[in-house]
Amino acid sequence: MILTPIQRFWRLLRSYRHELRQIYTYAIFIGLVNLTLPLGIQAIINYIQTGEISSSWVVLVCFVLIGIAVTGVLQVLQLRIVENIQQDLFARSALEFAYRLPKITFLQLDKIHTPELANRFFDTLTIQKGLPKILIDFSLAAFQITFGLLLLAIYSPYFIILGIALVFVLWLIFQITGPRGLETSLKESKYKYRLVHWLEEVARINRSFKMNASSNFHLHKTDAIVNGYLVARQKHFQILINQFKLFIGFKVFVAAGLLVLGGYLVFQEQMNIGQFVAAEIIIILIINSVEKVLRIIDSIYDVLTALEKIGLVTDLQLDRSTGTAVIEKPGAIGVRAVELEFGFPDERKNIIENLSFEIQPGAKVILSGPSGSGKTLLLHIMSGIYALKDGELYFNDTPFVNFHRDQLYESLGVAFPTNEVFEGSFLENITLGRELSNTAIKKVVSVLRLEEYFVNQSKGINSMVDSGGRRLPRSIIQKLLIARIIVAEPKLLLLEDPLQFVEESEKRRIIDYLMSPERSWTVVLVSDFYYWKEKATQVIELKK
Repeated sequence: MILTPIQRFWRLLRSYRHELRQIYTYAIFIGLVNLTLPLGIQAIINYIQTGEISSSWVVLVCFVLIGIAVTGVLQVLQLRIVENIQQDLFARSALEFAYRLPKITFLQLDKIHTPELANRFFDTLTIQKGLPKILIDFSLAAFQITFGLLLLAIYSPYFIILGIALVFVLWLIFQITGPRGLETSLKESKYKYRLVHWLEEVARINRSFKMNASSNFHLHKTDAIVNGYLVARQKHFQILINQFKLFIGFKVFVAAGLLVLGGYLVFQEQMNIGQFVAAEIIIILIINSVEKVLRIIDSIYDVLTALEKIGLVTDLQLDRSTGTAVIEKPGAIGVRAVELEFGFPDERKNIIENLSFEIQPGAKVILSGPSGSGKTLLLHIMSGIYALKDGELYFNDTPFVNFHRDQLYESLGVAFPTNEVFEGSFLENITLGRELSNTAIKKVVSVLRLEEYFVNQSKGINSMVDSGGRRLPRSIIQKLLIARIIVAEPKLLLLEDPLQFVEESEKRRIIDYLMSPERSWTVVLVSDFYYWKEKATQVIELKK
């Protein structure tokens, strides 16, 4: 279900019901105390008019000062609660992004640059900055306007009519300009993310742009995006200006209505001077509260837009693991496919259609066929990345969909050409946080002869790797990925040209190890290197 920005905002607030109750309770007390101050000042003026200093006058002065101090303490308590919300919001958002990004279904990511999704996390900071204004300033202003109008109604029933008119005008302003302001804010944000994505692209292939800088293509495209942003920003700013103009008129209307009505009541001797002064203070508080609401409007747009942008990530469907079956048999996994069909949603023809085959446990299998026949796609299907359109895939005679996905992945070793080396130590890149014995790690490092490379590093296997494996030889990157999948002794290896950049003598030695009958795993791979086929026990031919 797609939520609107307003619905996302209410859902966010529901997560902090307890904290919000405390904030609004304090806001109500602050509003009430602030509005008792004019009454105290009214009484003080009345005592001053008597021309004598009395104990009652001193008590009232102390009462006013205590009221100011109490509001300050309550505001500090509000700030503490909002700070707790901000910290919790940051932690929740970080963990939710980290949890969701690896689990988003791959079909939804085919047309999305996944790293660019992570940019949405920075909208968490926008929400952090906007929430205090909305929860404290906006709520306090709203309560002060409400209580102020109620207090004025005590002086005269005419203020009730005026108050209802003011609330209606305020609602009308939001109703007319609010949706348009949110729409322009969302459009402005789209250009902002488009620009960040393009700058990331420029940084990613900076060598190409460096060698072709004379065309200034990267600058022209940046200029086009910036121009679109500025147009959208100008439209949003125009909405804010229009709202500001309406609020100025609203303030004039409030001030004129309250002053004229208050003055009229004094002339009619329905209010005394002390009451009129108190009423004027309340009027000033109401006007100041209206100004607060005006200043917060832009923050409200920013928070709603930020929630919508984060929603782009949280709305994406995650992999579902409804199965309960587990791999129970020791040794390798057998695979059986019955009339498999697969095609992408936006393509008319299936890429794989009526494909059936059987792989015995421990078999070493090559997927062969012309380009475009679906060899890589079949590996993706077998690894669970893509879901079948029709047909059935069995592991050890159990349908793939019946397996508990996370448990099944522990039995698979998958290596694709995509560079999946991350910033961390060599050891972390091999273990991925799994609890593995030193013996198993040393064995894999020895088999792949990685120790010859580690010995020249400052901290050996604990030396740090740059993001994406910058400055690492491509052969070392491929060996790290092989080490990562075989160190846990998987039962099924799914490989796509895993040794492409390793020199031939090394490649043949590693292939001998991986394809040896002594290895208790099944291997299914795609590669044009002749030696793989020599060591294979089965070839599955795919056709277009």
